[in-house]
Amino acid sequence: MIDAFNAFLHREPVEGEWLVGVKDVIDVAGMPTTAASKVLRRVPPRDAECVARLRRAGATIVGKLNTHEFAFGALTNSPHFGPALNPWNPVHSTGGSSGGSGAAVAAGLVELALGTDTAGSIRIPSAFCGVTGHRPSTGLVPTDGVFPVSWTLDTVGPLARTAEECRRALEVMAGRLLEGSPRDLRVGVATRLFEQAESAVAAVCEEALGVLPGRREPVTIPLHDEISTITQLVMLPEAASAHLPWLRTRLPQYGADVRARLLAGLLLPATAHVTGLRARRWAIDEHERELGSCDLLVAPAMPCTAPRLDAIPADFRLALMPYNSPAALLGLPVTVVPCGFVDGLPVGLALYGRRGEDAVPLAAAAAFQRETDWHERRPAALESAAPRNREAVE
Repeated sequence: MIDAFNAFLHREPVEGEWLVGVKDVIDVAGMPTTAASKVLRRVPPRDAECVARLRRAGATIVGKLNTHEFAFGALTNSPHFGPALNPWNPVHSTGGSSGGSGAAVAAGLVELALGTDTAGSIRIPSAFCGVTGHRPSTGLVPTDGVFPVSWTLDTVGPLARTAEECRRALEVMAGRLLEGSPRDLRVGVATRLFEQAESAVAAVCEEALGVLPGRREPVTIPLHDEISTITQLVMLPEAASAHLPWLRTRLPQYGADVRARLLAGLLLPATAHVTGLRARRWAIDEHERELGSCDLLVAPAMPCTAPRLDAIPADFRLALMPYNSPAALLGLPVTVVPCGFVDGLPVGLALYGRRGEDAVPLAAAAAFQRETDWHERRPAALESAAPRNREAVE
């Protein structure tokens, strides 16, 4: 089986074809969807809509990719399927929940991987694995055939080597071209997110700012201290609702961390969710009032590099929330690009656009990548062993 798979990966390319790995919460016809859990196992008769659109564009689905259990965590360390391993250093995490997607692209196993992002799950592994990832504007890509975390916040997006590859894949999945990219960008630098990041990570990202196009100015994201709590008020009850039948009958089969978060959502009063939705509207209005004139916001994608699997800080998920929650709650598009290394581990820069203007961060990311080669770097151990990374379909 392994020899046959390796032969498949090294075969001659077919014109107009992508090799695609799919996160295992997204349905692929005839392939089991397990969400890296013991609770779910179904073999869907049809593709999720995003997968179907890629197939029609010439994609070949190679297989399913590991995820944090039910895409509900930041590590991709399911107790049922084991952790995804970071190709830059396998004792370090890939991040999550789309960790299998980030690892597969970084290792050269696929040219394109699909991930989901409810509250950071494309952006974390993109940064930790040194690949380019894009969280689309909420609602741009259909989520039909994707097991939900939060109906309000869920998105499906691409991870690839370059922003151009992400853009082409996103246009296929969205079913339309992404248009518009202003020439004279006004770029807001999210100063508090730089200040809260580890100093070495912040320094790498600050150096990368000099390569970005546009006029830069310091800004503060409105409701910085409240936005993570608002996000949780929306996400936790919706996640518990999606799992309600199983929580009554199969609770012990969940991993401990996912079980705890689902129960937290179950125990919140109904008023919490309503309050979260109302506060979300408030946050959107404040963001548009304060930062609506900015074409881009820029920040470190993550405040740290990938932690060791055997030394995950107790506050790891909480530390990432300020970097993940604004785009999740506000529905903003975010492109993450590799921008350097700290102690041999990748660092990512996050480019936020206005909701519905995905072309802007993708174009800025492509401009950055034309001036840098961080996206071309590969883990040394994989240089000779990994299959070629050929161009995606035009």
